[in-house]
Amino acid sequence: MEFAYLGPRGTFTEAALRRLPAAKSATTTPMSSVEEVLEAVRRGDVDAGFVPIENSQEGTVTVTVDELVGGDPLVIAGEVVLPVTFVLASTKAPEAIATVASHPHALAQTRGYLRRELPNAVVHQALSTAQAAQRVRDGEFDACVCAPFTAEAVGLPVQAFDIGDNASAETRFVHVVRPTAPPEPSGNDITSLVLYIDYDRVGALLGVLTEFAIRGINLTRIESRPTGEGLGRYAFFLDCTGHLADARMGEALMGLRRICADVRYLGSYPRDHSDKPVPPPAGLGDADFADAAAWLERLRGHGA
Repeated sequence: MEFAYLGPRGTFTEAALRRLPAAKSATTTPMSSVEEVLEAVRRGDVDAGFVPIENSQEGTVTVTVDELVGGDPLVIAGEVVLPVTFVLASTKAPEAIATVASHPHALAQTRGYLRRELPNAVVHQALSTAQAAQRVRDGEFDACVCAPFTAEAVGLPVQAFDIGDNASAETRFVHVVRPTAPPEPSGNDITSLVLYIDYDRVGALLGVLTEFAIRGINLTRIESRPTGEGLGRYAFFLDCTGHLADARMGEALMGLRRICADVRYLGSYPRDHSDKPVPPPAGLGDADFADAAAWLERLRGHGA
């Protein structure tokens, strides 16, 4: 099995990939962008892709979401949530640092430290923290913000540890494949969807939310992304607790299919999170749906 991932080697993405069970014995190939990774999956050049999708500080990795919203369909087969820790790596002492480079998300998560400790340094963006470290090693910049293992791999001394503005920062990565049946329910799953609503229908979004609420399905994430068709034309990316195999999730998807312009299923997969799923309200659990379905079948067959 071959995985493509957002490279180069030494990134947080590679560190997260090492924690993915499906990748333990796989061949891994770094690529230069999220688009390149996902296109390689679509073409069948690799079996799977692995890319960041969300950060607890900076929110969505928009390029990943937009690639999933548009283009040929892909599905998410798994996720890894990785705590992120940043260091300042350089061959120079902090007082001699005039330029700092890193990935935009890393720079955003260390903004306070950089403003406080290196107020006169010019900040530059790089495609990844690993690329920034390589460019420091090559003499293009004085310092970089990266992971401790990245600095070690490139051979850069660490000038300051734990420079992130939030010690509990996490990044979520997803394992992406061509459309296939989901893994079996684990009891703590996420289902991801893209919904295309009728933009000129009053209450369209409320109707979408109602399909989940009346079935006790908890939405953990919802955001709008432009479709590129014009102003006011948006698709909605959602994560919700539950699995495609759940009766109430199946009913919700059928309801969404009836009221949305289109529904793109992005997969059902186990959560990589210690939080337990929020239980559904009374009468909206899987057992309640099974009991109601059995009751209806009795009525149709025997009238009582």
